[in-house]
Amino acid sequence: MKDTLQKFMVEDAPVRGELVEISTTWQQILARRDYPIAVKTLLGEMLSAAALLSANLKFNGMIVMQIHGDGPVRLLVVECDSELRLRATAKVVDGAEVPDDATLGQLVNANGEGRFAITLDPKDKMPGQQAYQGIVPLDGDNVATVIENYMLRSEQLDTKLWLAADDKVARGVLLQKLPTHGGKNAPAEELETWNRLSMLGNTLRNEELLSTDIETLMRLLFWEESIRVFEPDHPEFHCSCSREKVGNMLKMLGQTEIEEALASQEKLGISCDFCGQHYEFDAVDCAHLFFPETPADAVPQTDTRH
Repeated sequence: MKDTLQKFMVEDAPVRGELVEISTTWQQILARRDYPIAVKTLLGEMLSAAALLSANLKFNGMIVMQIHGDGPVRLLVVECDSELRLRATAKVVDGAEVPDDATLGQLVNANGEGRFAITLDPKDKMPGQQAYQGIVPLDGDNVATVIENYMLRSEQLDTKLWLAADDKVARGVLLQKLPTHGGKNAPAEELETWNRLSMLGNTLRNEELLSTDIETLMRLLFWEESIRVFEPDHPEFHCSCSREKVGNMLKMLGQTEIEEALASQEKLGISCDFCGQHYEFDAVDCAHLFFPETPADAVPQTDTRH
């Protein structure tokens, strides 16, 4: 069964919504790394949220969602492009004990230094154009609340999210109140519709989100509403790593540091944090990074220590 993202619009009010169900992609991510249960929950919720937010990107590019932590979890990253291709990873402190029921604060905000960041990175940038990044403190006790607060502050959009994940599936529901010409003076019936739909979403429980497919969820939540449903989209796993990108990363370290590393090992081995793909660069490969026209026989051989 394909992973699915379903968009809809409320006919009589400026409100749009989405539901997402990610299982196959989530299993591909989890197959590459064995995370503690609480970390799986957090990363899976971020995965659902990234897909829900990416579905409304107005450019050909990528959204990168990051939580930088100061607890046992130091980093969580989810990337999703405008084609709903996803990848995700987390960095957990070696040997850290992570209780199954650890909260967001305990995992990534133990000393109040946790940060949440969203980066919007267009694929075809204009000359001089940079990716847009917003970074804020972790304002909320769960992923959904943190993102809701970010969207209200940074995008001035009322957004409601309900997220859940376990080791089998990640699901999420999004509601967003669209701007109207009336602004804060929007008609009372529009505000009433928004408040009613938000209350319906608040009836969702974590267990219900995990055990109910999104088609059933839509019927349960919005059976009394007049909504327009669009053709569903299908998220999938995709890693954008490549040998060229790894080479560019090595170039950023500088020639001196690379040569020092090669003095103690025959090859530099680097594995992608997202997909596990392994790349190796020997002395000849590294020489070509800094001097592309260097002939192979002009590269001095390094001593290999065993």
